[in-house]
Amino acid sequence: MGRIWGLIDKPNMFKRWEKIQEGDKILIYATRPVQGVIGHGTILRKFKQDRPLWPPEVQKNRVIWPYRFEFDVDYVLPQEKWDKSSVVTEYIRNAARAGFQVLNKYDEVKKVIELLEQNKPPQPLTTSPNLHDQIQVMLHEIGEMQGFISETEFDVDGARLDVVWRRVERSVPTYVFEIQVGGNLYHALSKLKHARDIWNSRIYLIVAQEDKTKVDELLRGAFHEIRGEIKVIEISRISELYRKKKDYKELENALGL
Repeated sequence: MGRIWGLIDKPNMFKRWEKIQEGDKILIYATRPVQGVIGHGTILRKFKQDRPLWPPEVQKNRVIWPYRFEFDVDYVLPQEKWDKSSVVTEYIRNAARAGFQVLNKYDEVKKVIELLEQNKPPQPLTTSPNLHDQIQVMLHEIGEMQGFISETEFDVDGARLDVVWRRVERSVPTYVFEIQVGGNLYHALSKLKHARDIWNSRIYLIVAQEDKTKVDELLRGAFHEIRGEIKVIEISRISELYRKKKDYKELENALGL
């Protein structure tokens, strides 16, 4: 689920909200401690709401910002880079003075996003032998960011599961992950099936794109019992999820949320 923003119930705001379309890009503009664009995102959907959501609405028991939209944060600058790397132009500065605005200079918006993207760290994935360990660390941190008790190398009857997420201490794993980078897919699926059988866990196999055909063959054959239960995810998607989760956390920390 993405972030939700709302606009006040005024004719000018309604007209701006009406122009929003799924897939539109948004710029995240800070007014302090710097003034400039510090991040960007993508509109997921828009909707009108008649129920209070934010604390001021709940306290007053009425909707203040009914025209809402949900968005993903695609990238936000780390706060220590705001001073030197935030981006601002005269056009965007003038637009920001009036609050939420629909920007019509698409080339300028594109350029701002390109300048922000230059601050991204190199992709964490490599073709090194440590790729398995990199993904394992990412999944472990994602679990912690999700609020789970996240553990690596979790013992199950003498075997080791790469990553598990548990809701509370002394509970069985709710999520179980196995990462296969050129390893034994049969063995990985066996461990996941066992976790599903004894704990009723949600099971995930993380693989390279070239291994998906072999996984599909195994799920149609020896492991047909878990074919409808297992999620098979490409390695690159975990890297993408990790980056976006980190961006969310950095934005939350920057806003004191």
